[in-house]
Amino acid sequence: MKKLELSTEIMATKEKVWDALWQEENYKNWTSVFMEGSYAESDWKEGSEIRFLSPGENGMFGIIEKMIPFEKMYFKHLGEIQNGVKQAETYGEEASERYDLKEENGKITLSATMNAPEEYLIYFTNIFPKALEKIKEISEK
Repeated sequence: MKKLELSTEIMATKEKVWDALWQEENYKNWTSVFMEGSYAESDWKEGSEIRFLSPGENGMFGIIEKMIPFEKMYFKHLGEIQNGVKQAETYGEEASERYDLKEENGKITLSATMNAPEEYLIYFTNIFPKALEKIKEISEK
């Protein structure tokens, strides 16, 4: 696993940034940079399962490790989904995605940290900044 850490400053409230990240339509909007039509299925509660899916019901599944509204959302990725069916838990202990919001001097710093298999690192290094830009755009409307 390799770690990717990114951040952006956003001129909005924590509540607006949180909604930009996790409100259903906003989530679909910013995750479209990864794949058009991407969506998530979850009750968004700490400890709950989450499924990150494409229109063909392919993607990955995991759990929400930590969720503090307007501050933190941490996911532990467990394995892949193919045609809507969960495959074996293949990602190991380190596969994760974390979002942290910190307020300082009237702006929010959104930090995103991802531990991903090395073969995905180049892809995420190129595409994740576009996702953060989209989140910033939604938040600052």
